[in-house]
Amino acid sequence: MAFSIIPKDKYFYDLLNKQAQFAIAAAVLFSEQTSQGDFGPESVKMMRDIEHQADEIAHEIMNRVNKTFITPFDREDVHSLTCATDDVIDLIYTISNRMKVYKITRVDSNLVEFACTIEKSVRSLAHAVRCLMDARKRQEVLDACIEVHRLENVGDSMRDALIGKLFEKPTDIIQLIKWKEIYEFSENVLDLCEDAAHIVVTIIVKGG
Repeated sequence: MAFSIIPKDKYFYDLLNKQAQFAIAAAVLFSEQTSQGDFGPESVKMMRDIEHQADEIAHEIMNRVNKTFITPFDREDVHSLTCATDDVIDLIYTISNRMKVYKITRVDSNLVEFACTIEKSVRSLAHAVRCLMDARKRQEVLDACIEVHRLENVGDSMRDALIGKLFEKPTDIIQLIKWKEIYEFSENVLDLCEDAAHIVVTIIVKGG
């Protein structure tokens, strides 16, 4: 059995890891954009390119799932993890593009902090995915997923505090609406990372 399973396992793991690396690339670029206040056409195009490349990997994984008899773990979990990671990348791109549409160019320290938290969460998720292939790193995978959960809780608190401040002394309703959406989207990225981490934990549990 080993000769037929191992190559397929490795190939799926390689694709999932590659997709996770695109998630890191998107998170890193978002951190750079927020710290520089750069959501111009060129910067957002770079984000869109990352999102498109990640989409291609996601499609390749799905095609392989449909054509492969043996997958490294339940094909439903392969599908779910692929979709969850893709959702993370898509929403980071959505925030970047929305900043461009809203013509927000100033550096917002709160969004910088959110971007930093998102990057940490995405890196932890990617680490968990990278370690999935090695049964000896089961605890390392679980620890990384726990960190994603912790960061999601941090994001919840940040979102609530920031939106609360927005409504304390609202002077510009349009700006309030814009920033409320941006902060909510940013926290939603952390929710999606946690969703993906839950799938990773499910894979670990099923694997014994």
